[in-house]
Amino acid sequence: MAGIPHDHYEPKPGFQTWLHTRLPIVGLAYDTLTFPTPKNLNWMWIWGIVLTFCLALQIITGIVLVMHYTPHVDMAFASIEHIMRNVNGGHMIRYLHMNGASLFFFAVYLHIFRGLYYGSYKAPREVTWIIGIVIYILMMATAFMGYVLPWGQMSFWGATVITGLFGAIPGVGPVIQEWLLGGPAVDNATLNRFFSLHYLLPFVIAALVAVHIWAFHTTGNNNPTGVDVRRGSKEEAAKDTVPFWPYYVVKDLVALALILVIFFAVVGFMPNYLGHPDNYIEANALATPAHIVPEWYFLPFYAILRAFTADVWVVIAVEWLTFGIVDAKFFGVLAMFGAIAVMAIVPWLDTSSVRSGRYRPKFKAWFSLLVIDFVVLMWVGAMPAEEPYATISLIASAYWFAYFLVILPLLGVLEKPLPIPVTIEEDFNAHYPGAAE
Repeated sequence: MAGIPHDHYEPKPGFQTWLHTRLPIVGLAYDTLTFPTPKNLNWMWIWGIVLTFCLALQIITGIVLVMHYTPHVDMAFASIEHIMRNVNGGHMIRYLHMNGASLFFFAVYLHIFRGLYYGSYKAPREVTWIIGIVIYILMMATAFMGYVLPWGQMSFWGATVITGLFGAIPGVGPVIQEWLLGGPAVDNATLNRFFSLHYLLPFVIAALVAVHIWAFHTTGNNNPTGVDVRRGSKEEAAKDTVPFWPYYVVKDLVALALILVIFFAVVGFMPNYLGHPDNYIEANALATPAHIVPEWYFLPFYAILRAFTADVWVVIAVEWLTFGIVDAKFFGVLAMFGAIAVMAIVPWLDTSSVRSGRYRPKFKAWFSLLVIDFVVLMWVGAMPAEEPYATISLIASAYWFAYFLVILPLLGVLEKPLPIPVTIEEDFNAHYPGAAE
């Protein structure tokens, strides 16, 4: 598919031409900043810059923390206390890193749900979407391994529970679990492996982010209407777009500044609000916490994992059909990873010819329920595995899968969408009638 027509970088004779023929980095930056961007993007398109900031923050603060951290079960907890008490500014660096992870996931969830609502996964952006989901999975892996590093009670027992899930895989599960742990149980080898991967994966994520940006620069940005930019000529494209600089750069920086005001208020005045007090107790393999609670951004999928117990009829049916190979524990693992997998294949599950949810009234209602469902899953994931929370989590989990596997495909067939604008220019002028004057 041809890119959006626009002016490309033309180096001046001399040093610019010499550099451009050997390393076209200036041209790449110029083309990125001047890239034609749909002029009707709303405030839900600010999360890209927030996510970029979060990635940079996590890498920079992580590098500083690594200089003072000791990845050994006898010294890890003490090294964290050393960072907090003795390193100049260490407490602030750690709090920025801890709460930066929460801001990272808060922004990525809004980014994902914006994409789901406006159909950013539809052709020709399927690869862009899948790369984004891979980035999200790597974020979850990185955050989980980072949560283990303080070697507190919740770190130790969280690692024990989550790595134990891999042991539920029939046949190869115990081998995979032992490989992950580096031995038969969570111990020093586990901590070393998680430390190494936690340090490595952010750089893998950064590389994938570059590919993600490259992908949507190839296809062009989606926008609230879902209508593509006209590609016949530069003049036509210019009617639908504005250069990324200065229009969206300034807008994004204003939004980032407002978000950072709240972020630094949390870091400065309530840095431990999202943490768990048990993680300020050194890990003890002989004392199990009363209630193991992962970080808030894992809670929806943790709730799905726990929802499918041995007395749920679908689990009983699958266990009977597979002659006991898929038991309740393994079913829960499949459900947890399946909840992410259905998001990855949503480009092929959504059968509607209309890209944006703005023009799909029935879709809006079901999507609103999906957002509520996600919040409910997050809530019950933090609750004890008992009634009424067990029933609520089962109902919420069932809706999650029903939305992607049943409701979304049927809506594309049964729903009658509203009329959509012919061009982005038409939509922009309708919302901002005085802007074209």
